[in-house]
Amino acid sequence: MPLSWNEIKDRALAFSREWADESRETAEAQTFWNQFFDIFGISRRRVASFEEPAQKLGNRRGEIDLFWKGMLIAEHKSRGKSLDRAYQQALDYFPGIIERELPRYVLVSDFARMRLHDLETGTAQEFPLAELHKRVGLFAFIAGYATQMLAPEDPVNRRAAERMGRLHDRLKASGYAGHPLELLLVRLLFCLFAEDTGIFQPRKAFQDWVENRTAEDGSNLGALLAQFFQVLNTSVEKRSTALDEQLAAFPYVNGKLFEEILPVADFDRAMREALLDACALDWSQISPAIFGALFQSIMDAKARRNLGAHYTSEKNILKLIGPLFLDELRAEFEKVKNNRNRLFEFHKKLRGLTFLDPACGCGNFLVVAYRELRLLELDVLRASTGDARSGSLGLDLHGFLSVGVDQFYGIEIEEFPAQIAQVALWLMDHQMNLKVSEEFGLYFVRIPLTTSPHIVQGNALRLDWDTVVPRERLRYILGNPPFVGAKFMDDHQRADAQAVFADIPGGGLLDFVAAWYVKATRYMQPRHAHASGNQVPAESAETLDARLRGHDEIGTRAAFVSTNSICQGEQAGALWGWLLARGIRIHFAHRTFSWSNEARGVAAVHCVIVGFGAEDRAGKLIYDYDAVKGDPHAIPARNINPYLVDAPDLVVANRSTPICPVPEIGIGNKPIDGGHYLFTTAERDAFVALEPAAGKWFRRWLGSDEFINGWERWCLWLGDCSPHALRAMPHALARVEAVRGVRLASKSAPTRKLAERPTRFHVENIPDAPYLVIPEVSSERRTFIPIGFMQPDTLCSNLVKIVPHATPYHFGILSSTQHMAWVRTVCGRLESRYRYSAGIVYNNFPWPLDATDKHQAAIETAAQGVLDARAGFPDSSLADLYDPRTMPPALVRAHQALDRAVDAAYVPSGGKKSYASDAERVAFLFELYQRLTSLLPATTAKKTRHPATRKRTPRPA
Repeated sequence: MPLSWNEIKDRALAFSREWADESRETAEAQTFWNQFFDIFGISRRRVASFEEPAQKLGNRRGEIDLFWKGMLIAEHKSRGKSLDRAYQQALDYFPGIIERELPRYVLVSDFARMRLHDLETGTAQEFPLAELHKRVGLFAFIAGYATQMLAPEDPVNRRAAERMGRLHDRLKASGYAGHPLELLLVRLLFCLFAEDTGIFQPRKAFQDWVENRTAEDGSNLGALLAQFFQVLNTSVEKRSTALDEQLAAFPYVNGKLFEEILPVADFDRAMREALLDACALDWSQISPAIFGALFQSIMDAKARRNLGAHYTSEKNILKLIGPLFLDELRAEFEKVKNNRNRLFEFHKKLRGLTFLDPACGCGNFLVVAYRELRLLELDVLRASTGDARSGSLGLDLHGFLSVGVDQFYGIEIEEFPAQIAQVALWLMDHQMNLKVSEEFGLYFVRIPLTTSPHIVQGNALRLDWDTVVPRERLRYILGNPPFVGAKFMDDHQRADAQAVFADIPGGGLLDFVAAWYVKATRYMQPRHAHASGNQVPAESAETLDARLRGHDEIGTRAAFVSTNSICQGEQAGALWGWLLARGIRIHFAHRTFSWSNEARGVAAVHCVIVGFGAEDRAGKLIYDYDAVKGDPHAIPARNINPYLVDAPDLVVANRSTPICPVPEIGIGNKPIDGGHYLFTTAERDAFVALEPAAGKWFRRWLGSDEFINGWERWCLWLGDCSPHALRAMPHALARVEAVRGVRLASKSAPTRKLAERPTRFHVENIPDAPYLVIPEVSSERRTFIPIGFMQPDTLCSNLVKIVPHATPYHFGILSSTQHMAWVRTVCGRLESRYRYSAGIVYNNFPWPLDATDKHQAAIETAAQGVLDARAGFPDSSLADLYDPRTMPPALVRAHQALDRAVDAAYVPSGGKKSYASDAERVAFLFELYQRLTSLLPATTAKKTRHPATRKRTPRPA
């Protein structure tokens, strides 16, 4: 067991006084170092050797004064000699040392001074021997207190994954695979952490045991590891008295990690070397928060090269746990820290908090949440005891520290991530215990393990969560459920989702993650509520679980990271309509941000974080992002609706007609022709050369890509061609026959039926006058979706929306920032791109209610200004014109003028002349939408009229 820091400081002070006058290197250096190690309660003989032979540069032989393999070289000089020369002498030995034995530290001394070089960080600390007691923290690695935690992409983590990965690959190749291999590796990872973080003493005790007690050819390593694991699972008093003394020095671990008896693995020399290479790393630098990612990368050779791909960054985890519980608890602590009685009650409260991650994977969220709760408890301890570093407190830390891993629950569908989550929480517990030890100068450890986190292997969507933790005892639900789109679920996932969504209209539209929202909502309901989650009548409220009566202190709260699709498009209506009806309220939300995990080559996912509960909550916050890869800023909100906007709780329903008197929108044409009627310009020209009569039947063809990028495609439209004319064109007739064959071969009965009319399209929408084109999919990078007018001689595909009979007034409104704010909030997405829909976006958009003829004329004039600005760049496509990097200033100014005209038109309806943000715009638009649809009680609106639209023919885009 490591000594307390207080005792280490006392020993260091006595040591420096005893050696204050010594000067002779040759006579006393070895005694000096023996006693130096004794300061930390470590026998020098167990870890380091004197006069270790080594080969220097130039094939010269030498002897290292003191060598601790893989950790430390010490060189000693007589008093007053150069420490720089001693340091260089130590470095001269490095070429002759094998890689895994290369030390991280070089320590040089001349009795009067000491200098410690950390070769990993490139830093050096020099001090007089008399100040050693003030500098003992530099030597935490000797005492077993090292607790540094680094980021997942740090090179040490990649090296760890690569080295353990090599061992995994060799064991698997030898036939040792499956459950035994995975459990063996989890145990070895625990041992590697344990020997570098003070669980095993002295440091590198496990590596030393492997090197000195197992055969170099690896022949007995598997059998001895089996014995080693059995020792760790046996309490000290039950161990054999004849046990090897080096084995007997290892502690009793408990916790069932080493309970199962595994088949003995057969090691060879290369496998033993791979294990020793892994031992040589400093595992204290790897945070348990990435333990799961590390294990996954070990098991997967591809993932090994990209460790961060499996890692949820702590920055992203903190975005969730901060507003869910941590910020509130820290604010409460600040209020009570100077009142001993209230602080005592607050500490009791911390012990009573419970946490469930129902999709915990390898435990990242639970580990970080536990660490933050322990850090808060440490602050409580500091406040309760005054000067925590004085060393005179006489504290019983075992009695005082009460927050434990048994407050944390998880559900994980796979066996070994569940095992890893449990081990990672134990390791984080140990690291936090070391931090407490450093703070108070008293060694505190929870070995053997007496409490465990409650990680259940099971299917969270089929499991009754009450069997994991009764709902009355749970305070927080959190996590990052799987990101799987509704169309991409496998058969098992689809069956699980359907079971959860059985009573939800439109449940088939929902992404997989939505099932966790539904399960959490049902779990938040009182036990006697209907299984479907129906609300209990208000008059029965006094009989309900207090959580549903607004008792915030005991109401379960939840927060999930999710794909942003659940707050957009049809999914928002299907999911949140059901949740709102069951009393769910959103407490905080991070609007769309990029969840990239900072891993090379990993596509970013656009996510939201939604915190919610079955009671309302004051102090609601929306975290907005100016850029999806940027940092958020918090905006106080009166209410947060399903679209993560400060606006009334409502959902936008899919509608077949607009809520305002505007032209109806439709899709373009859908040929179902197998591509036989579609041509590039070169293909059209070649066809017409063969069949000149076909030239008059070609019409320009436009989809989203063609419209935005200015590409030319053509359609052979034969729907209006007479039979006589068609029979006179054999090449065209061959195309008709090819289309007929495609349709007859279809598995769809309606498509086969369509073969009876091979010259007609499945969907035909061919306006006889200029019409408005809106691309169905457009890049989210654009400030505006490029829309424009087309002449009737152009046919559009079903990849655009078209608005016949539209005027410049309609073009102006739809091209405005007001409309774009609505689009960005309610539209569905294709990946991250906008997906413009008729039923959700256009038909629900609230147009100005009380705009005057003057307002309409101003919008038409400004709209024509946008069209004219575009026309000034005839060689530029709409993609060029609306790229934020290349948008012409004239077009920017034209849109600004249009926005002023549109905003003015909304003022009579309650809008502002200008808005500070999109969020402000959308809040107003939702209020207007509510008035128009009367979905929820609202102030009665005045009788309104929509301005008549003038039949003004626009100039082309």
